[in-house]
Amino acid sequence: MKTVSILAIAAFLPLAVFAQKKEASITFDSLPYAFNALEPYIDAKTMEIHYTRHHRGYFDNLLKAINENSLGDKPLSELLAKAGTFPPAIRNNAGGHYNHTLFWKVMAPNAGGVPQGVLGERIVATFGSFDKFKEEFTKAAMSRFGSGWAWLCVADNGTLFITSTPNQDNPLMDVAEKRGTPILGLDVWEHAYYLNYQNKRASYIDAFWNIVNWPEVSSRYLALTETKKQSGKK
Repeated sequence: MKTVSILAIAAFLPLAVFAQKKEASITFDSLPYAFNALEPYIDAKTMEIHYTRHHRGYFDNLLKAINENSLGDKPLSELLAKAGTFPPAIRNNAGGHYNHTLFWKVMAPNAGGVPQGVLGERIVATFGSFDKFKEEFTKAAMSRFGSGWAWLCVADNGTLFITSTPNQDNPLMDVAEKRGTPILGLDVWEHAYYLNYQNKRASYIDAFWNIVNWPEVSSRYLALTETKKQSGKK
């Protein structure tokens, strides 16, 4: 099954939506691969429903909430950073949109394996080994009660840490228990895996390691650490 292009989706959307989209400077990116590209780890039907209904719903509802609260000039980064000061519709849908946008990009077909280069070295230095990192990340994903996310993040001082958040919250938000910038995220809402794995979250998490796009995650890590270095020189 081929992915739905953004142009195909656009043909069925009212012009008002695009006016809001332009005003908010928030976009709904095309899926970077076909719906069936991550099989057998994530099935095509789950991917189609997840992207076109769940993620699309967060995006559309975010634009609606932005419009209703006269926040059209606020970038997504500010909506997340000050999530606790905005109405729940902003917090939930801004998080849902950001989280899913990242999620699609940190997965890829024919991926998985072990991260190389600087990130791989930093993971080993921080967690003891790649296997220990996987254990801690899996624990964060498994111990999240109900719906939520597990994250690998970069702290303000450049160190790596693992955390989890409920619902569509993320570590960029002022309401997060531990704040940082996510470079890897795993959706543990049941809609992300139920068609294929039913209630077997552990099996879904095990499968996830086969499709982690480590070059993308590494690129995000390097960009963040370089930015922090440059900021420190000023």
